Amino acid sequence: MKVSYRWLSEYVDLKGYTGAELAEKLTRSGIEVDVVESRNKGVTNVVVGYVAAREKHPDADKLSVCTVDAGQGEQLQIVCGAKNVAAGQKVPVALVGAELPDGLKIKRAKLRGVESMGMICSAKELGMNEKLLPKEQQEGILVLPADAPVGRSVLELLGLDDEVLELDLTPNRSDCLSMIGVAYEIAAILGRDVRLPEDEVALHPSQSKTSDFLRVDITAQEACSRYAARRISGVKVAPSPLWLQNRLMAAGVRPINNIVDVTNYVMLEYGQPLHAFDAGLLEGGRIDVRLAREGETLVTLDDVERKLEPHMLLITDGVKPIALAGVMGGANSEVSAETTAIVLESAKFDGGTVRKASRQLGLRSEASLRFEKEVNPDAVIPALDRAASLIAKLAGGEINAGVAESVAKPASPVSIAISLDKINRYLGTELASLEVKVILNRLHFPFEDKADGEWIVHVPLRRGDITRDVDLIEEIARLYGYDNIPATPIVGATTPGALTREQTVRRTLRRLLTESGLNEVVTYSFTHPEQIAGFRGMYPEAKPIALAMPMSEERSVLRTSLIPHLLDAVQYNRNRNQDDAALFEIGKVFVTGEDRLTTLPQEKLMLGIVWTGKRSAAHWGGKAEKVDFYDLKGVFEKVAGALGVADIRYAAAQPEGFHPGRTASVSVGAGPSERVIGRLGQLHPALQQSKDLDDTYVLEIELEPLIERADFTIAYKPLPKYPAIGRDMAIVVDAAVPVGDIRRTVRETAGALLESIDVFDIYTGERLGEGKKSVAFALVYRHPDRTLTDEEVAGLHGNVVAALEQTFAAQLRK
Repeated sequence: MKVSYRWLSEYVDLKGYTGAELAEKLTRSGIEVDVVESRNKGVTNVVVGYVAAREKHPDADKLSVCTVDAGQGEQLQIVCGAKNVAAGQKVPVALVGAELPDGLKIKRAKLRGVESMGMICSAKELGMNEKLLPKEQQEGILVLPADAPVGRSVLELLGLDDEVLELDLTPNRSDCLSMIGVAYEIAAILGRDVRLPEDEVALHPSQSKTSDFLRVDITAQEACSRYAARRISGVKVAPSPLWLQNRLMAAGVRPINNIVDVTNYVMLEYGQPLHAFDAGLLEGGRIDVRLAREGETLVTLDDVERKLEPHMLLITDGVKPIALAGVMGGANSEVSAETTAIVLESAKFDGGTVRKASRQLGLRSEASLRFEKEVNPDAVIPALDRAASLIAKLAGGEINAGVAESVAKPASPVSIAISLDKINRYLGTELASLEVKVILNRLHFPFEDKADGEWIVHVPLRRGDITRDVDLIEEIARLYGYDNIPATPIVGATTPGALTREQTVRRTLRRLLTESGLNEVVTYSFTHPEQIAGFRGMYPEAKPIALAMPMSEERSVLRTSLIPHLLDAVQYNRNRNQDDAALFEIGKVFVTGEDRLTTLPQEKLMLGIVWTGKRSAAHWGGKAEKVDFYDLKGVFEKVAGALGVADIRYAAAQPEGFHPGRTASVSVGAGPSERVIGRLGQLHPALQQSKDLDDTYVLEIELEPLIERADFTIAYKPLPKYPAIGRDMAIVVDAAVPVGDIRRTVRETAGALLESIDVFDIYTGERLGEGKKSVAFALVYRHPDRTLTDEEVAGLHGNVVAALEQTFAAQLRK
């Protein structure tokens, strides 16, 4: 909200305070002021001049020689290059010695041999935003009104001797989206009175009544609680007076004509959006506020045909739609130069209904902004009367008597009980009863004394953000001054902070994965339904959960896997010639088996990794090496080891979306308690091709089982004192036998004396026979307290071989 200092001073006495000082007080009371901007961008000594004569320059076709009366006692000769300069105009004249924005100084000069004693200025040269000027004044010199006094400072005439405070309002303070709302706030802070504008409806009487021409009905009563209209006849559409244009431009609004400008002016003044219809274009003799019908359309003021949906609120004339309520008017009832009578609307529309229509159609405006945050119901009629009075005054119309109105739901103020004891307990203060009463009076909140230190406070409808006693306490704190509230030391037992188990695991994961050369990414939790169908991940039966109000179709359902968006990130990088990508994400997926939610979905914390391209780049000592399945498996084993999770198992798997021969399921536990927690493997070639990827390896793991099993205990054991005995062994087994099962059998048989077991060779070939493989192990035996003998190791090793023969029909390879 942009607040003009000069305009604000009409509602509250600002003497003794500059714009910067007001900004400081507002910010300290809870309404942040982003910037205080002077409208004068460095203009001095520029006055109103009258062009008495204009002649063509003798030596330049594009220049004019003007004789100008600038109120200096003598006429000035000024050379001007603007096409639109003409005799009889009032124009801004920069006198010799004047300064303009960007440090430009005006001096006596000769242009093509003709002396020039100043400069006739355009709006841009005065530092004005020409985009906010009426279209006819956006090019060439700025033409001033014919009644502008010659010699008067242009700064005063154009309102450039003003400051604008730009408020950064929080959503709850919609009352300050109006000049009067800001005036109430400033008056409360400074302890001064508020002067409200007076409407002059009674000064423009008419024999006819609005009700003779118009009836108002509200069909959609849930979406519109109040609608009021006035009819004004005999208006003449023309440019607004300069004072009105100046105030609109100070607020960042471009003037259009006197009718539209008044509606915008009153909207800024009261915070109540208004709209004017051409009464001659309304057919049915009535206003009906209803919801749109299926297939209904409306061409809005921007000449775009809008397809309407049944949740959108319309204003109709009983025959056709004439406006999208709270958002934009229709072109079929637009006020134009031929308009002679208007219907002026003021209403209270439901904020949620306006917001939904505005966002869906991409039509955001100052009016919709205010309706979305809920307007003051008490301002509907005062704003309507104020606008009618100004239109009658500036457009020469007659106000038809009375108001055509319909009220679906009357608004009632909130009354809140509060006590002095509670105020002081919450704030840690020792305020007296009189101090609280003074603050309530400054806020213009009527109250009733119930007992000593207890009140019933009646909150005005303009402050819809105050609904509870704690809201009132906050208001009292703001006005009392946060700086005046004493600091109170915290009392009680203190507990040293610590990370939860989940936070510890997350941090450990991030550290280990980044140390392993991976980069963390954060992707949207919302996705497209096709993304879920293309890769179902750990939960293939999960149903997509649709959002009630999605940002777009691309973000319309909750994700059930991290992998699709990680693959999108890989594609994004490949499209920018970054072919090597190692990415991970720790985030939640959302799982439900219901087509229509009746209970909250499960939120599963997952780790997702995508790795493609080269493991290491080519250099003088070796060739580039591509990443493979075992790189990703190794990273996960490093993570599991650091978390102290030892019972990790892998098994061949063929889930949808993965390569059928290069994929494993990952599980924890053993026997009945074994639980599959993820998948690890290469993407299916068809999926890789559809996404234009090289061999790509992915991992998706549910983290909750790892968090439950994580053990960060550091265990120390002494270095071995006694020698070890090593044995190598190669066995031939069926190719389908998992090596992991063989390792487990060896460990279970050898027991505590087996220090380590490593696979150092796997061989398949014709010599072994079809469907066979040879697996070679290196085993190390050691006793912690003495030296093992060859006989002991031979016996133990023989038991291992026998167990393998019995369990897997293994044969020692000779």
